[in-house]
This record gives sequence, structure tokens and C-alpha cells, in this order.
Amino acid sequence: MTSPLPPGSTIGIIGGGQLGRMLSVAAARLGYRSHIFEPGANPPAGDVAHAVTTAAYDDAKALRAFAEAVDVITYEFENIPTGALDLLQEVKPIRPGREALRISQDRLTEKDFLRDLGLATAPYADVPDAAALTAAMEEIGAPAILKTRRFGYDGKGQARIASVSEAAAAFEELSGSALILEGFVDFSTEVSVIAARGLDGSVACFDPGENVHREGILRTTTVPARLSAAQRTDAVLLAARILNALDYVGVLGVELFVTPQGLVVNEIAPRVHNSGHWTQNGCAVDQFEQHIRAVAGWPLGDGQRHSDVRMENLIGDDLDGVPELAATTHAALHLYGKAEVKAGRKMGHVNHVLPATKA
Repeated sequence: MTSPLPPGSTIGIIGGGQLGRMLSVAAARLGYRSHIFEPGANPPAGDVAHAVTTAAYDDAKALRAFAEAVDVITYEFENIPTGALDLLQEVKPIRPGREALRISQDRLTEKDFLRDLGLATAPYADVPDAAALTAAMEEIGAPAILKTRRFGYDGKGQARIASVSEAAAAFEELSGSALILEGFVDFSTEVSVIAARGLDGSVACFDPGENVHREGILRTTTVPARLSAAQRTDAVLLAARILNALDYVGVLGVELFVTPQGLVVNEIAPRVHNSGHWTQNGCAVDQFEQHIRAVAGWPLGDGQRHSDVRMENLIGDDLDGVPELAATTHAALHLYGKAEVKAGRKMGHVNHVLPATKA
């Protein structure tokens, strides 16, 4: 087994948003420094990091200097340019590895990967042109969602198609990008599993959380989720199967639809995940520490839940309610230090904590 990084080592984090911020805090708790690489000025993670490099992802000199200044590299988001990764990988190890990024950066590649593992997904079809969309609509039907294959998040880069007559307008709206059509799934709830795999191949999963979205943005995650014991076991085993297939190192988020026919995989995210924020106040080892443990070569924490939690995202003007939340019993606030409040922008979250019930 590879020896863990010694105390005082530096974790390089690509991306300086709130996930990078919380990874930096977790790294500091374990005696590590963090160094952020972020194109934008004054990123939230910069407030709690040892060092910040502000440079574009095509700045080869800055990328190389960053890699030489750290001991291992991880990331807080998927859509990192391939050229930057090629350069960084020549200098220091990147964890999780490139294969997980390659798969998750393209929705079609991701769906094909999941299907090849024997896992259920929504019906889908590649849409390279308008004729392909017409054929896909005939096969999949409506309602459906037309999505960009790359770079979509929080409801962006997609158009709902309620009837076949809306397909042409949806294609025009998203034209210029590689597209995929996904059929709707008849599900009762959406859940997610936050899972981790260490350098030694060990796997640890947190309890599945039940998610509620509005306008394409996660609003709440609640644990325990309303799942049977068999569904809970299936969700965890499914996540472990994905981790092992990718030879993964770090934390992975797996979003699932609960249907009468079983669990359907919506998507995977090769990083710490918004729906795992509840672990900060529901577990002794949260998802951020678990990720740092994995990429630094530590043993994984067991992820056992000691409390029930309802995580609520604070989006845009929700920040106005912080004084009231601060006075609420058993409410743990996590604010991201973003200077500008915008509609649809995640400004923080609150974990409402209760004693644990039996799942």
C-alpha cells in the first residue's frame, strides 16, 4: 500500500468554488495545506487556502508551476479542459483519475458506460442533427429532455420537450452543441449515494439521501431517505460497482431514480457532491474529509450516520433568511463567502440536525 502523504503536504485543488472551499477546510483539519487553481479572481476557496493561482486553464506556465508546488491534484468540478489535465498529469498524480473525468464530461459516454455495466438508465439517443432528433423522438417519445452532451449543470444546457411539435424549437435553442435526448423516467423519489474508494481499493458509502429539485437546482437532501432495506443495499452496491469499474480514488456522487422496476441511474459526479453536504453534521467523517483521506492515501472513515439531517440549499435571496436560521435550534449554517448574490446562485446551505432514527 502507498504511504499516506505526510503532514504539511499540499493538496492541489482545481476550482475555487464552494466545494473547493470545503475541501480546503477538510484538508486543514488533517494537517494539510491546500493550493487552489482558479481562473476567476477572489474565489470562495481562496479565503481558506494556503495559496491560490489565478490563471486560465490554457496557461501552460501557470499550470506547471501549480503542479510543481503541490503533492497531489484533485478537483471540485468535472469540466476541466483536456489539455490542462494532460500537462498536470505529467507532473503530479491526479485523483480521481482521468477515466472518471472522460466518462462524466460527456452525457452520452456516461450513459453508455452505465449501460455496459448492466445498470438501468433513462432511455437515450445521440442527436447529432435534426434528422436524428426526429428519429429519437419516434423511438423515445414525449415528454423528453434534450440536453447538451457537455457542460450542463443546475438545469442549464437542456430543454424540455412536452410534445413532438416542440422538438424543432428545442433543437434550435441548443444548436451548436453535441446533444443527447433522454426520455422521462416515472419515479417516486430521487436519491443519491455519496461513495468513496481509497488507494487500497477499499470502499465506504454514506447513507442514501432523498433529493428534491426545483427548476433544475437541488433544494433539499434528507436522510434517512424513504427506502426499503433492500433498496438501500442495492443503492450502495450499485455505487460500489461504479467505483470499482473506474478504479476510482476519491468521493463520487451517484444520483438515482427510485422506480417500481428498481433503481435507475440518473448521473454520476466524480467529486464531492451537493447532496452530500448533510454529512458535515450527520457523520463523524464528512464527504470532504473522506475525499481528502482517499486522495492522500489515508484509511477511509466508515461514514456511519449519527444524526438525521435535512440539508437545505440557500440560493440567491435565501441569504436574507440567515439571521432567522442562525437563531433556529439544531440548524448548522455553512456560508460560502460569495461577494455577490445572484438569482439561482448557491450562497450556502443549512443542515437541520435531529437525533438519528433507524433507517
